[in-house]
Amino acid sequence: MASRALGSFLRMVGALVARNGPCLRTSRHLAGSTIAVQDRRKQLFDVSAHLIRPQTTSLRKYSDKPPMSLQLIEDRVMLVLKLYDKIDADKLRVESHLVNDMGLDSLDCVEVIMAIEDEFGFEIPDQDAEKLLRVKDIVRYIADKEDVYE
Repeated sequence: MASRALGSFLRMVGALVARNGPCLRTSRHLAGSTIAVQDRRKQLFDVSAHLIRPQTTSLRKYSDKPPMSLQLIEDRVMLVLKLYDKIDADKLRVESHLVNDMGLDSLDCVEVIMAIEDEFGFEIPDQDAEKLLRVKDIVRYIADKEDVYE
């Protein structure tokens, strides 16, 4: 029943359009061009959406550092100091004083601290660096910064 009513309504509208020709034809033409413009905009938007995609995608990778221990910190500090050319590896001990026992001057101590910073990946403030005169002091300082307590 509803389909019959809809069909008769559409026939009536069709007859009205045929009777009032030019006015309705113009409005129908304008409506069609508006739809065509909207379709064209939609196509342009769809194309531009594909062109403006980011060239990179974000990717996050999480990893754990190997667990730190006092022995590992001590080994890494000793390796850095052994590789420093002005330190005699045979004389190097954990209790060694960098200035008195190893014969380093203040610039050498700064270079050693910079090498330690590079090895462990954090900056040591100058006030703290002035206090790090023994190898065991360096190990203890790094253990405190890395939250290693054994």
